[in-house]
Amino acid sequence: MSQFVINFIFVLGTFAVYTGIAVWARARSTREFYIAGGEVHPVLNGMATAADWLSAASFISVAGLISVGYVNSAFIMGWTGGYVLLATLLAPYLRRFGTYTVPDFVGKRYVSKSARVIAVICLIVISLTYVIGQMTGAGVAFARFLEVSVEAGLIISAAVVFLYAVLGGMKGVTYTQVAQYVVLILAFTIPAIYLSLMMTGHFLPQTGLFGKHAASGMPLLQKLDQVVRDLGFQDYTADVSNKWNMFLFTLTLMVGTAGLPHIIIRFFTVPNIRDARWSAGWALTFIALFYTTVPGLAAMSRLNLLETVYPDGTDQPSLVYEERPEWFKNWEITGLLKFEDKNGDGRIQFYNAANETFASTTAAERGWTGNELTVNNDILVLALPEIANMPMWLIGLMAAGGIAAALSTASGLLLAISSAVSHDLLKNTLLPDLSDKQEMLYARLSMVGAIFVATWLGLNPPGFAAQTVALAFGMAAATLFPTIAQGIFNKRMNSKGAIAGMLAGAFVTVGYIFMYLGFFFIPDTNVFPNTPEHWILGISPLSVGVIGAITNFIVGTLVSLATEEPTAEIQDMVRRVRYPGSTGRSAT
Repeated sequence: MSQFVINFIFVLGTFAVYTGIAVWARARSTREFYIAGGEVHPVLNGMATAADWLSAASFISVAGLISVGYVNSAFIMGWTGGYVLLATLLAPYLRRFGTYTVPDFVGKRYVSKSARVIAVICLIVISLTYVIGQMTGAGVAFARFLEVSVEAGLIISAAVVFLYAVLGGMKGVTYTQVAQYVVLILAFTIPAIYLSLMMTGHFLPQTGLFGKHAASGMPLLQKLDQVVRDLGFQDYTADVSNKWNMFLFTLTLMVGTAGLPHIIIRFFTVPNIRDARWSAGWALTFIALFYTTVPGLAAMSRLNLLETVYPDGTDQPSLVYEERPEWFKNWEITGLLKFEDKNGDGRIQFYNAANETFASTTAAERGWTGNELTVNNDILVLALPEIANMPMWLIGLMAAGGIAAALSTASGLLLAISSAVSHDLLKNTLLPDLSDKQEMLYARLSMVGAIFVATWLGLNPPGFAAQTVALAFGMAAATLFPTIAQGIFNKRMNSKGAIAGMLAGAFVTVGYIFMYLGFFFIPDTNVFPNTPEHWILGISPLSVGVIGAITNFIVGTLVSLATEEPTAEIQDMVRRVRYPGSTGRSAT
């Protein structure tokens, strides 16, 4: 049986499962469409939340990022820490408010249509910028494993999401995400275990990371440091040079994660507060199973790739291009792996040409005239079973896992957008007389519209595609998180403060990003070069979200204190949410 047929069976089989679940769990009311009827078991919700969170960026890109150097573990620390922040500070109280969406909470807590609309706009910006990467990731996975174009793969992905998200709403998406988590965690951990056993003899990648490299007898990390150093790269275990910026970047990811609307709404789907807490605990467990596997997989994957290019060691001739393995040829077709024979010797030279000292000494002595291999780090996970010569069925499983990771998050983001448009913008702002049946129709139409927009953005990605993560997390950190936190913990916070805080936070964050990355990311419109020496106080555009959050907190608090107090009814509601036994104004 060919590899294509095996991949097709795995992908088509999982699609059939997703569609079957959507038909079985189709939404029959707005409550089921928005929050799955509020009846999801905490274990299942925890698994669905993990799938919602473990996006294409996590499945495909994080291991690639960390493979460059362990300093990029800031992504894992920030994302996981942010989830803990959300689970402990926000989720239980939001569930007690009994709302359907994040803008719904903002509108009811601050009794303001203007605040609700601003929250809707922020949510749409965050979700659309984030969903571009998910759709693109699914397209890349389809292109490689089903041998179609990236554009065709993206359209297929959109069609699958259309089937189960439009039909099932949150109810269908929830149970589909449970299945997607099972697929993606198996697809990620089984190859990682296989690679760990092959390279270190350890069953668990978590312990294999600190084990010995089987071929050399050296500690794995020491061996990896030696290999990358021999090729002019920075040591894998090297320390970060700008700790201040790394600290701010980690905080931005934490606060941004806690403000992501498609994650927050998952806690509205369980029956009660106790289940919301249990759901958060289970989700963290399922997420930890994935993220604790990533560092070991990243280190071993990079070493495995380098040993493929230099099979006899870095001091010996590298791989002859014409003798390259089949996986190399397959990934060249996608454009994510490129070779250019700069010195005409027919061999693949892969080294850090940007290291001037190495280039002028070791590389020059060997007759190397430039790095000849361009590797997109996103392929390290998807190509792992092929690079390590794993069984064909594992390659099929990896195909299904990569697609599941992209689709699970995409469906959550699209649902957040459609719910905000139908429930908050239409039902609670523009068309308050909508019946439940009409609202359900508009919810499904909103989902269709969101899918079409997301597909179009995937097919025609804006020039700032690489900066969408900075914008999505920065906006979530600077707008929604402070507004929600203030709404829960500051009874004095009023609508004017909430609106001023969101606008100020967005202005600082987006303005700073535009200063270095260009206005609306148009090339050559940036005010300053995006280099460390030009960053204000050493803060990169990727790290500014936490500064926007602080601005939101300060401006919102000051404006609230300078204007009228919220009504006694609102202040009592805030007390009751935080202290269920509280009934009067004397409670604190």
